[in-house]
Amino acid sequence: MSDIKRPFIISTDTTADLPEEFVKENKLTLHRLHYIVDGTTYGDDIELDIKDFFNRMRNGATVSTFATNPDKSKEIFRKQLSEGYDVLHIAFSSGLSSACNNAEIAAKEVLPEFPGARIEVIDSLCASGGQGLYVWYALELQKAGKSMDEVISWLKENKLHLCHSFTVDDLEYLHRGGRISKTVKIFGTLLNVKPVLHVDNEGKLVPVKNVRGRKKSLISLVDQMEEHIGSFKSKDENRLIVITHGDCREDAEFVRDEVKKRFGYENFMISDLSPTIGSHAGPGTVALFYLGRER
Repeated sequence: MSDIKRPFIISTDTTADLPEEFVKENKLTLHRLHYIVDGTTYGDDIELDIKDFFNRMRNGATVSTFATNPDKSKEIFRKQLSEGYDVLHIAFSSGLSSACNNAEIAAKEVLPEFPGARIEVIDSLCASGGQGLYVWYALELQKAGKSMDEVISWLKENKLHLCHSFTVDDLEYLHRGGRISKTVKIFGTLLNVKPVLHVDNEGKLVPVKNVRGRKKSLISLVDQMEEHIGSFKSKDENRLIVITHGDCREDAEFVRDEVKKRFGYENFMISDLSPTIGSHAGPGTVALFYLGRER
């Protein structure tokens, strides 16, 4: 490895669900995951407006997804290294996608072309705003002058402190994705059951509990936060709270206000679910992300 320290770039995947203005402001490179709606593939040159995407889902569109293309990732890495940068890539959870593995393959194939350069791929074990929050902290450390190794050290130390809580409004989409049976979907819908889920230490989406009614499910996200936040209650520790939603901003704002009321936090990022995440969770999904004692 060369003794000359090269500047480094932080990149991630579109599944980090970061607002477009944030991505532009931070010149953040995104590796794109793709989605298919009624036979048309989106994610590269064409994108659906997010409201249009969720409305199509509500109207019964057939939706599926597939991971990043290693060749596309190679193009991105090759360009960054040729411009004199090392790369720290924070990937979508390996428990939910092959995107991380694809990035590792791409990095391994590109690196021999650039002696002395580095590409470090971090498996975030995170999804949606959890991945976005992980990236946000990495960028903040970089802006504070931390080296790539120092940023990586923080990421590894805090990976399993990135807490994720989700709730969905319609069980149909979890059923389509194979996460619940048809029987559970039918009876859950009849009883107005709303599941609360989280991303576990293996980066997989798993159910935590069921509650009756939409409002209770939203409050349950904040209850989960109170259970898991531990010593991270301080605003110095939890410097940003992220909330993502599937075309239901009012519900996201309700959760924000409950978090404010209970903990006094003031720094929030509210953003749309990406189509990749939204394809599996569906419209009406609300998710809350923060640093906590444990997932």
